[in-house]
Amino acid sequence: MRSLLPESLPIVDEANLLARYATSQRPFIRFNFISSVDGSAQREGLSGGLGSPGDKRIFGLLRRLADVIVVGAGTVRAEGYAGDLVSAEDIAWREARGMSAQPVLAIVSHGLHLKPDNEVFTLSPVPVLLFTSAEITPEHRAQFPAQVEVIEVAEVNEGCDPQQIVEILTSRGLEFIHAEGGPHLLGQFIAADRLDSLCVSFSPMVLAGSGQRIAHGPQEAVRHLRLHSLCEEDSMLFSDYRRRE
Repeated sequence: MRSLLPESLPIVDEANLLARYATSQRPFIRFNFISSVDGSAQREGLSGGLGSPGDKRIFGLLRRLADVIVVGAGTVRAEGYAGDLVSAEDIAWREARGMSAQPVLAIVSHGLHLKPDNEVFTLSPVPVLLFTSAEITPEHRAQFPAQVEVIEVAEVNEGCDPQQIVEILTSRGLEFIHAEGGPHLLGQFIAADRLDSLCVSFSPMVLAGSGQRIAHGPQEAVRHLRLHSLCEEDSMLFSDYRRRE
């Protein structure tokens, strides 16, 4: 993998990548997506078909830096999030720096249609924060495994309030927020103006079809970004766009 911006380097190693994706800003809210050249975030309904070894490497390093991984319920159902969130190497790196072994998992489920016995809950080695705007009874709450905390937040634009989610996460010391989709969740955070970094891997393929874009919302919400970093490997581009003040 080579660096194109902010400097031209023939090879970028792990330390260089971690340094460019890190930040001292807190709270810091990052979304990570993959897209084809013609704008599709899915191949045959999943994001994995667009990936590459370089994309998987970047994906793992972004998770390594995070205090919490935020994901929408639809992405959980489509992609699967059961079990460990990071590798043994990532765990060792995090523990050596005084971080928790793995990031906390936060799931955003507007209608709370994930069942309590879903493997994302029963097999999770870390606490799971389940945000919903649905009204939850004590009986329903008690059906979830002990490591799952169901948190009710306000409804905004047919979704869970991003402002409230961020406030709750940061109040618990989870200030480096790394989100992985889906498009509706990103659209909600854009509309709420709670986006500091958007990392997009551009896959060198065109798909046509009807695949979703990386962001979706009921109306436009224009936010201007600046290109912070750009790398390339096998014609695939790895970008990090940051908030433009």
